[in-house]
Amino acid sequence: MTYESWFLLFMGMMIAMWLFNMVQWFFYRDRIHSLYSIYMLIWIGYFSLRRPAGDTAGLSEAAFYFFRVVTSMVAFFVYYDFANVFLNMRENHPKLLRLFRTVQGIYIVYWLGEVVICFMTDYWQRPIHVIINAVVRILSIFVAGYVIAVIFKRRDTVARLFITGTLMLLIGGILALVIGFITTTTPEISMWKASQTYLQIGIVLELIFFSFGLTYRHRQEAVNKAVLEQTLDRERDQHQRKQLEAELAVQQLRQEMNEVRMRALQSQISPHFLFNSLNSLSSLIADEPQKAEQFVDEMSTVYRYLLQTSERELTTLETEIGFITSYYHLLKTRYGQGFDLTIDIPNKCKNCLLPPLTLQLLVENAVKHNIVSADHPLHIRIYSDSNNGTLTVSNNLQRRSSSGITSTQKGLLNITAKYKLLNQPDIQILETDKEFTVVVPLIRPQPA
Repeated sequence: MTYESWFLLFMGMMIAMWLFNMVQWFFYRDRIHSLYSIYMLIWIGYFSLRRPAGDTAGLSEAAFYFFRVVTSMVAFFVYYDFANVFLNMRENHPKLLRLFRTVQGIYIVYWLGEVVICFMTDYWQRPIHVIINAVVRILSIFVAGYVIAVIFKRRDTVARLFITGTLMLLIGGILALVIGFITTTTPEISMWKASQTYLQIGIVLELIFFSFGLTYRHRQEAVNKAVLEQTLDRERDQHQRKQLEAELAVQQLRQEMNEVRMRALQSQISPHFLFNSLNSLSSLIADEPQKAEQFVDEMSTVYRYLLQTSERELTTLETEIGFITSYYHLLKTRYGQGFDLTIDIPNKCKNCLLPPLTLQLLVENAVKHNIVSADHPLHIRIYSDSNNGTLTVSNNLQRRSSSGITSTQKGLLNITAKYKLLNQPDIQILETDKEFTVVVPLIRPQPA
């Protein structure tokens, strides 16, 4: 195969690889593909100037010589930027990156010198200039060899592919430099006798290894990204799980606190009830000893129920009505005709729920703050509204001017606090000149 035929094949491969890389750049739009495209395009331009035809492409001999010499150096300049991004030199090889910047600075000085030599003097025609160019290329070869030696110590596949590609270019450049002093490249010469063939083969192999490296690099990045996303998903799930556990723990703690508060409120009733009952018993012992004995028996029955419900948050209205009926008999023992209780509860409301001893507190509150006598009887009415889901306790208002019983003011506050802990609507307290009314919500039982 003649060099001219090989040259056409070589240019076709270069253009094909460049077009493929441009497609990659279109999808990724990253710096590394931009530099890689520029790098290949410079080599395409360089060999277009050194095509077998040998003409100057419409340029003056000085300009043609300048662009032919400088273009390869521009390719090396871009190569160092490409290597920096490809191998992440700033983190992995900061000292080598400083060398890259130094060499790039030397190239810039060299280009400025070539501008002066080619466009302002005729030294470009002298043999000494050819020797200077050869020295610059040899120095570039030594730098490339040093880069290969340093990066070879890395064990990752991307670095190995990069240095293998660089090694191909290095070998091709050395062979081209040696053969260039022996033969002259012409279209008719065999491709293996042309010095440029070896450089071109080195460049093709270099680009192939670089392309493999880029492909592997993107695959590695995709795998790392997938692993990172899985890790983030796992951490997010763990965070959500911990957050849910924390919320459940907080909810459980709040529930336990509410239970403690509820038990504390319920425990207030026992001494409160006992205190008022003993005051009533004290009055009976002095006035009616026989009724006092009956009062003690009824009081023990009522107090037993009070102890049994001290640990419960809710009880049925039917159970509470049964208790308040017993409690009514206890009060009736003391007050006789001075006290009267009416209960009107529909059957469909009896399975509704409310805090235990709610009725006892309301009835006791009415007795404590109102006159209770045969001349001024106290009438208490307990009824419910099934439509509104409420229970009403009302009494005629006949307040005492002074009370021998010290008020603890815990009755209505106790009921209000219980309904708040149960997240239920507030109770309603209504008062007129003739009547005092308390409306408490009834809680619908949850279906089984």
